[in-house]
Amino acid sequence: VIFPKQANGSVITVDGKQVGSELVGQDFTDERFMKCRPSSVNYNTYTQEDVDNGDHTMGAPSSGSNNYAPSNPELAERVQADIDAFLEENPDVKKEDIPTDLLTASGSGLDPHISPESAEIQIPRLVETTKLSEDELKQIIKDNTNGKFLGIFGEETVNVLGVNLDIAEKLGMIGSEE
Repeated sequence: VIFPKQANGSVITVDGKQVGSELVGQDFTDERFMKCRPSSVNYNTYTQEDVDNGDHTMGAPSSGSNNYAPSNPELAERVQADIDAFLEENPDVKKEDIPTDLLTASGSGLDPHISPESAEIQIPRLVETTKLSEDELKQIIKDNTNGKFLGIFGEETVNVLGVNLDIAEKLGMIGSEE
């Protein structure tokens, strides 16, 4: 195989344990970690309770978006709940300053990336919760920022799993990636 890591899903291993994929977002609930975009498919992960309740897709991998119209009340409710949660965790941020990608799911619902602006707006909270310096966190974000494709297509993106693994390593929670 020419690209063995990519052929196996770009899985990241830390301390001999698979912790995620560079290609799939995760729901990070620990306050010391950066937050991802919302996912309409729960990042394709399900608890046993979800399976028991039938809140899954027959065990098959899924991706996608709800594709709600802007006028759909369910979208408005979900976005408002996400705004409220973000402002509670980041009290120094104004509602109008929250980057859109922190409130909207990607087309696949699995995107592991956020914009550099979405990463930077979380720095004050991360300084407080991790006790890492602003400069350390900015460097971690820079180290996990991907440039535009071929230098001209798309936008710069930050891989949230990469950021969070670097934070966890700095905090002594894990060893280094293998």
